[in-house]
Amino acid sequence: MYKAIAANKRNTILIMAVFVGLISAIGYVVSYIYGDSNIAIWVIIGAALYALIQYYLATSLAVAMTGAKQIEKRDNPRFYRIVENLAITTGMQTPKIYIIDDPAPNAFATGRDPRHAIVAATTGLIDIMSDSELEAVMAHEMGHVQNYDIRISMITFGLVSAIGFLTDIVLRMMFYGGDRDKDNNSPWMMFIGLIVLILAPIIAVIVQMAVSRQREYLADATSAMTTRNPEAMVSALQKLKTSGRPMKRQNGATAHLYISNPLKAGFLGKMFSTHPPIEDRIARLRDNANKF
Repeated sequence: MYKAIAANKRNTILIMAVFVGLISAIGYVVSYIYGDSNIAIWVIIGAALYALIQYYLATSLAVAMTGAKQIEKRDNPRFYRIVENLAITTGMQTPKIYIIDDPAPNAFATGRDPRHAIVAATTGLIDIMSDSELEAVMAHEMGHVQNYDIRISMITFGLVSAIGFLTDIVLRMMFYGGDRDKDNNSPWMMFIGLIVLILAPIIAVIVQMAVSRQREYLADATSAMTTRNPEAMVSALQKLKTSGRPMKRQNGATAHLYISNPLKAGFLGKMFSTHPPIEDRIARLRDNANKF
């Protein structure tokens, strides 16, 4: 587990390197089209600032977009005590606790580090889960915080957003831009530039998808190790599979945070889902049950 946490911290650097490469490629395309090498530098600086702002504002944005409301112990003693007891067990600071008024069973965690973490669950999840299952789900969410994969997820989200934002601006500049040095634009370079601009956001989403899927497996394992009850996590996942439904307030920007995909299912949605199939998660837990 400690090796996994260390790997997550190393992966932060690797992921940032991949995204810097993508952003640099976009910057080079713009520089070539407009014949000004300084543009690439400003593109990288602008993307870095955008991602940094997203990183620090992601928690408050996630709360606002999901409609989560912070609670105190008196508001829901059962749910609050489960989170509080897990914090004591893991030696973590008790995160801020939120509830989402939604019948769809789901939960999420966010925050750039354990000191700035929040956990949230829907009313639907709290209602259908037994105490041991709810404990397993919240141990999963707090596992995201423990493992620092929330940080990776937030950095990835910020950079994916930055690449999408930049790509949109550059494509508009290419097709609707004003004066630029047309003699500097060979058809081949324009074609290559267009391919880069099309592929960059696709690659960014694929990286985000891979990161999100791995962090779900790791959080499932963390839950089993924390509670010493992998079957509770298996049972909770089975309930999520049979009782799962799309959430009322759907937003693709926050979908990767949840324990189960909160969006309406569809062919493309499944193909590009940030969540591994629940069957695979259950199989992994059962295959490794004797290791927890």
